[in-house]
Amino acid sequence: MEPALDRITFDPTVMGGRACIRGLRMPVSLIVRLVANGMTVEQIVAEHPDLEAEDVRQALRYAAHLTEERIVPA
Repeated sequence: MEPALDRITFDPTVMGGRACIRGLRMPVSLIVRLVANGMTVEQIVAEHPDLEAEDVRQALRYAAHLTEERIVPA
């Protein structure tokens, strides 16, 4: 069973409706990019005090969900 992604929000008035963290102007894509560039969860939270470690974990879970392979029957 997938853990809840209750911190991922979509609001057309915030960041053009992109997936964000808890309604903040912090898109999931930015968090994923920071991790991809080598930042740790602790570094991200220290640099962005509005974020919590669980926000970063959920952003990564959401990104993983979006990139799951879907098998298309031939």
